[in-house]
Amino acid sequence: MSGKSNSNDIELLEFPCEFPLKVFGLNDEGFEADVLELVRQHCPTNTEFQVTRNQSKQGKYQALTITFTAYSRQQLDDIYQSLTDSEQVVMSL
Repeated sequence: MSGKSNSNDIELLEFPCEFPLKVFGLNDEGFEADVLELVRQHCPTNTEFQVTRNQSKQGKYQALTITFTAYSRQQLDDIYQSLTDSEQVVMSL
């Protein structure tokens, strides 16, 4: 599996909706800011993000859950593509 959401799951969504995006990467300084910037590029200017953070047991990895209002499947596809293209992101769901 590529780490992307199953397209059938996305088709079941009614837009706009609150969408919890999970992003995993190394626990490096700046990871959260960089990921938020990637997501922000595909969202309206006034989008608010709720972020929760978890670290792996040994602190090597960080998991972010970024909840925001998603407006279309295309928007989510574009966000996932940007995250996939980022070397900092290990996986996104």
